[in-house]
Amino acid sequence: MQQQKRLSNTQWKMVRHGMWLSVIISTMTLLFLTLLGKLTWPWWVEATFLGIPYSFLLLAFCSIFGAAAGYIIGNLLKKRIELFSQSILSLERGNFTKRIPDIGDDEFGDMAKQLNAMAERIESQMASLQKLSNERAEWSEGMRQKAVNEERQRLARELHDAVSQQLFAISMMSSALKQTIPEEIPAKKQIEAVEHMAGTAQSEMRALLLHLRPAHLEGKGLVQGLEELLLELQSKQEVDISWEMQTPTDIPKGVEDHLFRVAQEALSNILRHSQANAIVFKLTTVQKQLRIEIVDNGIGFEVDQQKTSSYGLKTMQERINEIGGVLAIHSIVGKGTTVQMKVPLFIEKESREHD
Repeated sequence: MQQQKRLSNTQWKMVRHGMWLSVIISTMTLLFLTLLGKLTWPWWVEATFLGIPYSFLLLAFCSIFGAAAGYIIGNLLKKRIELFSQSILSLERGNFTKRIPDIGDDEFGDMAKQLNAMAERIESQMASLQKLSNERAEWSEGMRQKAVNEERQRLARELHDAVSQQLFAISMMSSALKQTIPEEIPAKKQIEAVEHMAGTAQSEMRALLLHLRPAHLEGKGLVQGLEELLLELQSKQEVDISWEMQTPTDIPKGVEDHLFRVAQEALSNILRHSQANAIVFKLTTVQKQLRIEIVDNGIGFEVDQQKTSSYGLKTMQERINEIGGVLAIHSIVGKGTTVQMKVPLFIEKESREHD
């Protein structure tokens, strides 16, 4: 809206300039002809037509002619500027596929060609950046997977051998002790409570060992990994979670991994801080651009303050930047928060270059 207002102001400036220029040129022409003796001063000042002085008619005609010429020129200029404005806005939003059509061989045409060349370079750089990210992810996948699996196995083994066994022993001892104490002794209720807490802790430990999993996709696709994550959160949290996902075409492994981690961080922030009771998750692909939108109805926050102090938001922004994407966070205190991720996809172009 502000951009359209600025362009309209530019157009009306051309109208005003045209009016003033026509009036000045006509006035200077009359003065010049008067000085040469072609016209007499009283004639064009005092003569009238239908009671209207010629000088007034001349100024009115010149003003209308200049305004019309300025409007036409300003409208043509506005349309050409709008092409640049739309292209720059698309670049700002992370869409590097938009190009300005051929608009001539003048200065505007040269600027359009330069802007298109810049967009192509950025698109090529983003494709290279994603390719490097993909290669790095593939290279480190084996090493990371091995280290993570070993650590998780060690953690699960220690929890099972130490904590689970101790909880089992506490449960068994409490049960045996309860059998030896008469009903009328008050301490029996406390022992029953201890037995119940030990049993609950055992159940939670079994669930922890069962759901102990790494924080990456483990060979799954992005959609499958996100659906499993959302299903797990839905079963464990008292939050209404709904989602809608389109299955995109092949996505580089590095891009998938980064998007999964950013989505995981965003959901974690919602569950920890937002106090929301409803979450909507959407994944779509529009014009070679992968888009993820996460909306909650929580308490919201001041985005500008959190961006400078929140480590989680900084990490999310860094990960999106690494794959050439755009991260936007909109939040209203008391109304909720919307997290939007947009990442351009260059799979087809990359495949052709490889072929």
